[in-house]
Amino acid sequence: MKQLLQNLKNGKTIIEEVPVPTPRAGMALVKTAASLVSAGTERMVVEFAEKSLVGKARSRPDLVKQVLDKARREGLAPTVAAAFNRLDQPMALGYSSAGTIVALGKNMQGFKVGQRVVCAGGGYAVHAEYAVVPRNLLAPLPKNVDFESAAFATLGAIAMHGFRLSEPQVGERVAIIGLGLLGLLAGQIANAAGCSVLGIDIDPKRIALASSLGLQAVARSKAVDSSVAFIAKRGFDVVLICADTPSNDPVELAGAIARDRARIVATGAVGLNIPRKIYYEKELSFINSRSYGPGRYDSSYEEDGKDYPLGYVRWTEGRNLESVVELMAGGKLKVQPLISHRFPIEKAAAAYEVITGKKKESFLGVLLTYPQTVEKLESSKVVRFNLQTFKPSNLVTLGVLGAGNFANATLLPAIKNIKDIELVGIASAGGLHARHSGQKFGFKYAASSDEEIINDPNINTVAILTRHDSHADLVVRALKAGKNVFVEKPLAINSVQLSAISKVLSTANRQLLTVGFNRRFSPLAQKLFAFYKDRSEPFHIHYRVNAGYIPLNHWTQNPEQGGGRIIGEACHFIDFITFLAGAAPVSVSAHGLPDGGKYGEDNVSMIFAFPDGSLGVVDYLANGDKSFPKERVEVFCGGRIAVLDDFRKLEMVENGKWKVVKSAQDKGWKAEWIALAKSIRAGGGPPIPYEQLIGVTKSTFAAVESIRERKCIEVT
Repeated sequence: MKQLLQNLKNGKTIIEEVPVPTPRAGMALVKTAASLVSAGTERMVVEFAEKSLVGKARSRPDLVKQVLDKARREGLAPTVAAAFNRLDQPMALGYSSAGTIVALGKNMQGFKVGQRVVCAGGGYAVHAEYAVVPRNLLAPLPKNVDFESAAFATLGAIAMHGFRLSEPQVGERVAIIGLGLLGLLAGQIANAAGCSVLGIDIDPKRIALASSLGLQAVARSKAVDSSVAFIAKRGFDVVLICADTPSNDPVELAGAIARDRARIVATGAVGLNIPRKIYYEKELSFINSRSYGPGRYDSSYEEDGKDYPLGYVRWTEGRNLESVVELMAGGKLKVQPLISHRFPIEKAAAAYEVITGKKKESFLGVLLTYPQTVEKLESSKVVRFNLQTFKPSNLVTLGVLGAGNFANATLLPAIKNIKDIELVGIASAGGLHARHSGQKFGFKYAASSDEEIINDPNINTVAILTRHDSHADLVVRALKAGKNVFVEKPLAINSVQLSAISKVLSTANRQLLTVGFNRRFSPLAQKLFAFYKDRSEPFHIHYRVNAGYIPLNHWTQNPEQGGGRIIGEACHFIDFITFLAGAAPVSVSAHGLPDGGKYGEDNVSMIFAFPDGSLGVVDYLANGDKSFPKERVEVFCGGRIAVLDDFRKLEMVENGKWKVVKSAQDKGWKAEWIALAKSIRAGGGPPIPYEQLIGVTKSTFAAVESIRERKCIEVT
């Protein structure tokens, strides 16, 4: 399928062939008929992308600070690589569209294939021939509303939410400052609600258009005098600021024309220096409207499909969409007169020349249209880069599931030049990132279906780099298909998943399984291990992790998606002490700081006991400063001390003699894959013993249980 993409690195807006996405649970696959180009949000994205690196840095000082902190913590070279990788990722544009459902994921009751719908959401209702959209960002489309009009529904919901925030009453007087798309929609909504409306703008054409839609409208220069006549000197009850300008003039004008104790709502992006005198004297209420209603930016609502109770949240973003569509169906919200341009998706880049001013044309509503021909979806889920016949070999032929930031910034750069590995296919549910990664790293094809990778006879090894909740199921399916499996940590996020893996693993033939516990393969970790190779006493190991704060609404903190930070990330450090001790822990006693509504069991101290009497302490902390180095390991045993600092420096002390080894930070990703490839080709055992993989995962479950039960837990 064709999709419009923005390259943030070189500023180019391009059309690419991308695999048709696969709908996950709670989502629908929609064949797009029309989508609306945002002259505000999308123009800002394009203009940012077109800036030089210096220009980008000046416009986003917050991101510059993050880069500098990362450079201090991890070094210049990896930081530069990570920053350029971020910029190199294609960005999907668009957030308002309409089309027809052609496939449904699980748990999509209330929707059906063939149903006409409106779609909302950045990253979902994108400018593409097909889009996957969550259930709460869909609304049914009546037969008497055409697709072009319906494509405005998301923008209409933004106007609707701003209007609702002003708490209007029937018969109240409403001023609309700015008669662009947002203002013209808001004016019609206010009019339909029984309010008296006056529009204000600097463009005579938009004033005339507002008048043709049945709204009274005046020029900015006449706004104050006209408003006095319009409201008989009392002032407006409500002022909606829908302008798009860095100027503070709309806020000042709103104060001038508002009545005593009026409500002012800003839905457009304007200057927000509120003049105290007039706002104080009139005791004005001011609200900065956030997008298109309750639920926006709440992943549990938008991604997980958890709706808010109607009795407590009457107007969610989804219900605002429905309300806008109902107004269209009733003829109270007219959209067709707002359309100034139409471009077929093949020529979509020209639309951005219009909205950014490269083409000197006046514009208002800019639509992209799409062919409505029926395609075979299965064959459209793959994009091939290399049409040469595949030649079987004794190499590790790799298929990758997941093409997110970890894959692009860390893993694929580490393995792309390993001679024993041939990159065959890569898949991601959305298709877009798989297509980008596939072409960038030299895969033969990109897909949107994991079945394409798992069932490909030319692939003998599958790497699973998806979200944590999908790991166990994909491991089981890949092992049953006879593939070797690498799965990024964690192996599983609950005991049921782990049991399923163990059961399949016990019946596996010759295929191997390993987990992305890369730190044990680091060159400095290997030197540390060798330093104690002849030990005759138990270890005491202390691993301190400055993990950094992650908000509670992040998916990794969700027990059902990420498993929480102990299971999802601390497993790395538990594996490292397991590697040194040579066996999995037999018990754990863990204690955590109070979460206080801010943290999620991610300020903890865990003590692990090992079969030989060794003790490993992992202090995993989210309450520090991220600019400080992340990891430090101290090992005491048999008159020797070793200290490993952030995989950059290893100090070894014995008999009063110090040996210091320094290197660029290397956490062992490439070495781990070299070891895996060697095991696969030689038919040997797994790089990490299975009892340690299983034992470490069980230990994470036991650590969480220990924190909650406040007692020592045996790891069976």
